[in-house]
Amino acid sequence: MIVLGIESTAHTFGIGVIKEKKILVNKRDLFTTEEGGMVPAEVADHHVDVCDGLLKKALIEAKINMNDVDLIAFSQGPGIGHCLKVGAFFARALSLKYDKPIVGVNHCVAHLELGSMLFDCKDSVLLYVSGANTQVIAYAGGTYRIFGETLDMGVGNFIDAFARYLGLGFPGGPKIEKLASKTKEFVKLPYSVKGMDVSVGGMLTNMKRKYSSGVSKEVLCYSVQETLFAMLVEVAERALAHCGKKGLVLGGGVACNKRLQEMCKIMCIERGATLYVPPNDVLVDNAVMIAWLGLQKFSAQGRGDAYNSLKIRPYERTDDVKVGWK
Repeated sequence: MIVLGIESTAHTFGIGVIKEKKILVNKRDLFTTEEGGMVPAEVADHHVDVCDGLLKKALIEAKINMNDVDLIAFSQGPGIGHCLKVGAFFARALSLKYDKPIVGVNHCVAHLELGSMLFDCKDSVLLYVSGANTQVIAYAGGTYRIFGETLDMGVGNFIDAFARYLGLGFPGGPKIEKLASKTKEFVKLPYSVKGMDVSVGGMLTNMKRKYSSGVSKEVLCYSVQETLFAMLVEVAERALAHCGKKGLVLGGGVACNKRLQEMCKIMCIERGATLYVPPNDVLVDNAVMIAWLGLQKFSAQGRGDAYNSLKIRPYERTDDVKVGWK
């Protein structure tokens, strides 16, 4: 079965095509800036501008046409409303034009389910760290449950906010990682773990004050990685212990950071667990994971979604999703 996935939750517009578990193509076009962050209307305009051309490129690279596609899947939420609308409209238009079944899927769950496509890790904990989302998720009691999350802002948004303050532009993660590699000098920052949740707002304020008082960009970037990632590893390990699971899957753009991967690997080795790290092109927001979850959902329910159920869900939580494919 050939599935075409469409991703548009935030700064990435993606087209992915899979045939069962085989990835035929994974195309992305990112909205970026040299300074400042994302303005939702501008990002949506970007998605409108690139969607048709990206689809054409994806079909050529996959060596198929739309008549070969058996199913269309799109990211229904959560995400930025302006951006989600572009993807939903594009998916519905293709479904109607080519008479193809269509399903909407949850972006966060798609990150988690990608592990079952790439690895033999059907029952693991997911450390999901992206722009707006910071969650520790696991399947328990018939649904995906959030065992820990951010109490204020997502880790990716936190990193991007500090990068904007430093004048580094968007996205800030890769630039922060590069600056952090230039030093081993550490300054103490607020470490806020509350049970299985984390808080980063106080750290952001503290970092701004330190930068204003003369602490260098490199030292702050190094210090924030060491502090922030230690917090994430702590709550991930606590979730592994609480759920009695033996695998940790990383998901989200922040998980591309090599230092975070290294710290997770050390923790997993010490407790006899296995770390699963997808390649960077599917760790970040991508349409392959949307296609894969769409295939699972379609196979379980035996049909596409009704058109009146395809509205976007910008605020849908992971634990709101009905898991019918397990």
